[in-house]
Amino acid sequence: MNTSVRGMVFSAMFAALTALGAFITIPIGPVPITLQPFFIHLGALLLGGYLGALSQFIYVLVGVMGLPVFSGGGSGIGHLLGPTGGYLIGFIVGGGYLTGRLAEMKKKPGFLWLSLSCAAGLVVIYTMGVLQLSIVADLSIIKAIAVGVVPFVLTAPLQVIGAVLVALKVREMIKP
Repeated sequence: MNTSVRGMVFSAMFAALTALGAFITIPIGPVPITLQPFFIHLGALLLGGYLGALSQFIYVLVGVMGLPVFSGGGSGIGHLLGPTGGYLIGFIVGGGYLTGRLAEMKKKPGFLWLSLSCAAGLVVIYTMGVLQLSIVADLSIIKAIAVGVVPFVLTAPLQVIGAVLVALKVREMIKP
């Protein structure tokens, strides 16, 4: 894929914003509430599937390499292999790629389409996160859902709505 310098810069910017979102945290258990989903969705909606996924790949790579960009200032391969690692992989696959690809499918998607695109991405993020949380933390799927999805039932829709509204306002200014 031919990627413009502008697209790579936007991907790096959204990787940095995702890292910033990791520091805005409400610690509620093994999976904290952060502002990361807002930036993940916004990046995917504005950049599309490939660059949205690239932004999250950069974010995860930088964290695995040792920069303290994960929630709570964490870093290292242990986070990728630990209880919340499935969410990190889900950021790339669901939050970045799937959300962005779905958003790209329509020439000028509206609020509902973009919201559904984000919701589909969230399903992937939560599925991957819950599966790894269940395996690594030795929790039943029901318990993993209780600690890894239920706490976000109120905050996730608010972050999606925020990201969609911002994307609708600025999408003409951002041309990767």
